[in-house]
Amino acid sequence: MFDLLIRNGRVIDGTGAPAYEADVGIADGRIAAVGRNLSDAAKVIDAAGRAVTPGFIDIHRHADYAVFRQDFGRLELKQGLTTIVSGNCGLSAAPIAGPFQGEIQDYLRPITGPAGEEVPADSLGAYLDAAERIALPIHIGMLAGAGTIRAAAAGYSKEQIDDNEYERIHRLLLQSVEEGAFGVSLGLGYAPECFYTTDQLVRALEPLRGSGLPITVHMREEGDQVLAALEEMLEVGRRLETPVHISHLKAMGRRNWDRLIPRALERMEEARAAGVDVSCDVYPYTAGSTQLIHILPHDFLTGGTEAVTNRLRDPRQREILTERIRHGTDFDNIAGMVGWENILCSTLSRPENRPYEGMSIAAIAEAQGKDPFTCAYDLLVSEHCAITMIDFITADSDIGRILRDGHAAVISDSTYPTEGKRHPRVCGTFARMIEKFVEQDGVLTLEEAVAKMTSVPAAALGLRGKGTIALGMDADLCVFDPRAVHEGGDYRNPDRYAEGMDYVLVSGIPAVEAGEFAAMDQGKVLRRK
Repeated sequence: MFDLLIRNGRVIDGTGAPAYEADVGIADGRIAAVGRNLSDAAKVIDAAGRAVTPGFIDIHRHADYAVFRQDFGRLELKQGLTTIVSGNCGLSAAPIAGPFQGEIQDYLRPITGPAGEEVPADSLGAYLDAAERIALPIHIGMLAGAGTIRAAAAGYSKEQIDDNEYERIHRLLLQSVEEGAFGVSLGLGYAPECFYTTDQLVRALEPLRGSGLPITVHMREEGDQVLAALEEMLEVGRRLETPVHISHLKAMGRRNWDRLIPRALERMEEARAAGVDVSCDVYPYTAGSTQLIHILPHDFLTGGTEAVTNRLRDPRQREILTERIRHGTDFDNIAGMVGWENILCSTLSRPENRPYEGMSIAAIAEAQGKDPFTCAYDLLVSEHCAITMIDFITADSDIGRILRDGHAAVISDSTYPTEGKRHPRVCGTFARMIEKFVEQDGVLTLEEAVAKMTSVPAAALGLRGKGTIALGMDADLCVFDPRAVHEGGDYRNPDRYAEGMDYVLVSGIPAVEAGEFAAMDQGKVLRRK
């Protein structure tokens, strides 16, 4: 007898193959049968007129600390997510033992929110062990952040590190992999990894040589120089003989739209033909979200947030910085490429600044009677650099190109600050994929979209048992009418739950049942084996 039977559904199995009518039988948390006219079940869900898909997988979130917060998992489940992976962009919450722990947590705060006392972070293993002791609504996995590891070994003040610090980096990398990391993430656009040369980066990642462990990367440049940044990572993949996964592929700035992404996709295909294992992902929004300090050149980030804040107080440094933003092409010059009107302050903590949340730098500058450069510098100093921005940077046409690539997964790149306005992708990414890119715009078929939210990300990080409907696979499943799926939030009201998921099963148990929350404790901590 099955524990649960989903009857009369339109099965979309996650492979991209055409949908077919079938029942799905579940026993002991796994898929026990897929076929017609199955019977003998303790519980039956009638899925007539509904799609039955694998649970959606987001391999790029920054929920490192959010996992331990009350109500974690609700906004994820409402959009069909059953598995997430955090620790992306080099910014994992562990391992951070040692004298630089406070600095690292300050640096992470705009992305992850504050660290709770209940979150051990001395090692990735300790973090995962703690997560196993709490009730998890969904499955979670982690990447080892190479930026966090370098900062734990040497802090943020050193552009050049010594042999002993490389050895410590290697020990922490190997330990994190042994403790279950699904890969190693890079944030080459962020301190302190932005200080690596390509040769130094390869040296830092030497323990991964020939390992098959994926390196996920927020590349050094994502605008004018995105093709050069891609070439760097293809070289890293070749030299280390291990997979490379390009995080949130994009070409920032109107002058780069419809021009650079076609070539980037061609270069990855050429590299695959030459033996490099390379894949990518994309979020389905034209706006990104990260720390406001990333409008600054890499060399300006030396020393961590305290040093950056002091530098921004110096009138002479401001003059130099303004000239570089006005004319610079030697860094990912976000303000120069997209304009101050397209950079919104989404998280501001000080009471005098909170009225400006959700406003662009250009609008805040006008309200304060300042030029936008001075306005941005003053805000960063006032908030000690802990500001999150939403920046409108890419084009729907390029998003569509990436989505149609066979090696591209869908991700959200969700950040979890505990104040201010979040990006609507936190609550809505996977609903948006169905509503906009399938039902409205027809960029993908539903079968193609489901594959990019299930089997493709599962394959990129080696998530065993996840991503397809087949015998023996984990019974993480969604049941929904595609026409009813709706992204509830927007940029003004980003925290509204997505709509349309009738059932979401985690380990074979409904976590969402008839649209309402049910069992919220069936998630597991996943570790790479």
